[in-house]
Amino acid sequence: MHPLIWQKSTYSPDGSNCVEIAVGPTKILVRDSKNPVGPRLALLPTTWADFTSYVAQASPRP
Repeated sequence: MHPLIWQKSTYSPDGSNCVEIAVGPTKILVRDSKNPVGPRLALLPTTWADFTSYVAQASPRP
């Protein structure tokens, strides 16, 4: 079993609190960086792709 590698968004300034994700063998895991041992949301890769596509289209561009 490989350890999870948690990543914050590149939009998170100075490593501040943010949502973090980790890519598992069959799921994308999401957690709150302020509570790394707290609950995690597990999403199928297709669900994560749909979500990130939606957010990219809905977000205003700087």
